[in-house]
Amino acid sequence: MMKMKVSGAHCRVVMRKHLGGSVLKGTVFNRWEGITTHLRFDCDEPPDRVTHLVKTAKAGCFAEGLITQQVPLTSRVEVNGKPLHVEGVTGS
Repeated sequence: MMKMKVSGAHCRVVMRKHLGGSVLKGTVFNRWEGITTHLRFDCDEPPDRVTHLVKTAKAGCFAEGLITQQVPLTSRVEVNGKPLHVEGVTGS
């Protein structure tokens, strides 16, 4: 653990995505355009220590890992306890 005195921290996340298509026509889609984070700290630590803190936190962040890495997604669908094959759904 890093021993640092931080008297305040704030994180703002802006997610930009586009959702379109039609549920009735079966053409629903979504497209991510980007995600921006704004981190703000109140502390008297030297900039190099804060830089190390931010880099370490980002390297271990599960949410950032899901966004920045290609992650396999497998889905299973069941109806009334029985598997349902849905064409185009990986793992079905």
